[in-house]
Amino acid sequence: MIKNLTSWAFSDSSVQHSLGNNFRQKRMALFKKQLEKLKKPVKILDVGGYEEFWINAGMANVPGIHITILNLEAGETTYNNFEIVKGDGTNLSAYENNSFDIGFSNSVIEHLYNRGQQKKMAEEIIRVGRYHYVQTPNKYFIIEPHYLLPYFQFIPKKVRFFILTKTKFSRFKKWSKKEAQQYLDEILLLSKKDMKELFPSSKLTKEKFIGMTKSFVVHNFKD
Repeated sequence: MIKNLTSWAFSDSSVQHSLGNNFRQKRMALFKKQLEKLKKPVKILDVGGYEEFWINAGMANVPGIHITILNLEAGETTYNNFEIVKGDGTNLSAYENNSFDIGFSNSVIEHLYNRGQQKKMAEEIIRVGRYHYVQTPNKYFIIEPHYLLPYFQFIPKKVRFFILTKTKFSRFKKWSKKEAQQYLDEILLLSKKDMKELFPSSKLTKEKFIGMTKSFVVHNFKD
């Protein structure tokens, strides 16, 4: 019982039936409602995403929906409506303005090291998509989602490095020095104010958990 509860609460969001995946599926249900309003075919550019995300969302081989998944490496896929390409989310110059119906990104923009890179990605997603939908964790949520530790984001970086590499407090494992340093360098969480500055003309919605804002979604879908 305890083992199952721990697995549910602390597993990665990609794991089905986990708490994180439950949030993701609710979020995607709202996205799909907006998607249904658009005339088919619909072209989606997922910046920084993975094929498994869309499979889990039930979007594989859906007629009238083509999803280009852009990440650091290209890949093969067996699904006829997926395309996996290599690219940089901060430089989408390979695509013209409004090349896609939707520019999409889920929990990626906080992994870009600095605000300048985040601004570039926001501008590019807005430019290449007629509509956009971008999600990111809330900087001020009680649990830091990448490490699953309370207010870990506000601890000095050297202390965080020590905790990650010398203890099993984060996700019940000792992180390797390389992995810990990579995450500590790249993650820059965003607040509501930050998201409004990056997406000034977008609508912002809050994902709630026990009365607290867990994450933000910005979009420009019509009501």
